[in-house]
Amino acid sequence: MGELKGELKVDEGLKETIACASTICRIELIEGTAILEYRGYNIHDLAKNSNYEEVAYLLLYGELPTKSELELFSEELKERRELPPQIIGLLTHLPPFTHPMVVLRTAISYLGSMDKYIHFKSHEKSIEKAKSLIAKIPTIVAYFHRIRTGQKLINPNDELNHAANFLYMLHGEEPTETEAKALDVDLILHADHELNASTFAARISASTLADMYACVVSATGTLMGPLHGGASQKVMEMLREIAVPWRAEAYVKEKLEKGEKIMGFGHRVYKNVMDPRTLELKELARKLAEEGEPKWFKISEAVEEAVYKYKKLLPNVDFYSASVYANLHIPDDLFINIFAMGRIAGWVAHIIEQYETNRLIRPRAQYIGPKSREYIPLSKREFQSKKLTVK
Repeated sequence: MGELKGELKVDEGLKETIACASTICRIELIEGTAILEYRGYNIHDLAKNSNYEEVAYLLLYGELPTKSELELFSEELKERRELPPQIIGLLTHLPPFTHPMVVLRTAISYLGSMDKYIHFKSHEKSIEKAKSLIAKIPTIVAYFHRIRTGQKLINPNDELNHAANFLYMLHGEEPTETEAKALDVDLILHADHELNASTFAARISASTLADMYACVVSATGTLMGPLHGGASQKVMEMLREIAVPWRAEAYVKEKLEKGEKIMGFGHRVYKNVMDPRTLELKELARKLAEEGEPKWFKISEAVEEAVYKYKKLLPNVDFYSASVYANLHIPDDLFINIFAMGRIAGWVAHIIEQYETNRLIRPRAQYIGPKSREYIPLSKREFQSKKLTVK
């Protein structure tokens, strides 16, 4: 580790620490505007012109594909959608009350046990594992939901793209063009976001040279927290509690007066600027509301206005994701899984980058406990009523 020199500066939450150099995602704040790019391409351009398969290719290979490369990559994903019988058996035997994210991380771990090349980390082997995980995660999520609700499994449809096929497997009928496009763009917007907590967890695991499945399991466990991927589900619970738009302002005011947090607002990186993904998600939510249930979008707008009025906070990526998922008829407890379906492309890209530029990630901690204490033999210790506290 090397000799320690001087005092180490504590950076709580590592909010001012740059942990690594990366070519995958750029986040920069310039003159009150947030820029988000994948491999140098602006998120707004990708949301408008691309699809999830193309963005996954970009994250994995570093460049946008040609037409033939994209067609081949899309076909490779389709070929990998099916689950092995053992995984289907696992989904069948897990208790139906198991949280879908627990199911997902368990299934990913099981997939690793079936990969005879699990410990191979060459670029070629890593890309193969990455394509398999990108393709299979939507099937895992859809199959478990069908199983737990007593419905017949819907096999993947090779005529549908990545996003549309998931909605088809989940609901048993093909989505509308608006629905398919909404989920496709949502997955693009969630595909990567630099060193968020789950991606950092994946890179820490990769820095130990753990296998890719273990790295992704680390990421899924981290994503599950309500301060990360679980936030959109909490937003939906809030929208259901408010129930009607005209109650939003009073609800927000009461919560803030009690010192309680309004989920879906504020961001560690985007301070006082709009999260660029929110702009795209709000438009998706608006379009879905026009064709479906308008209530959730109207409540969301009312909450956004009230939070800005009383707290001057802006919505983050989780806020409008909730009404998007609700109008796609996705159960609340699957919201985090949808996040994972998008973010998997970023996770595997970061894992591969970590393997190829690796240095063990091992930060330090500032010790603030008691020092140089005298050891007292057990027979001579007296009962202490005060427990050790850390100030």
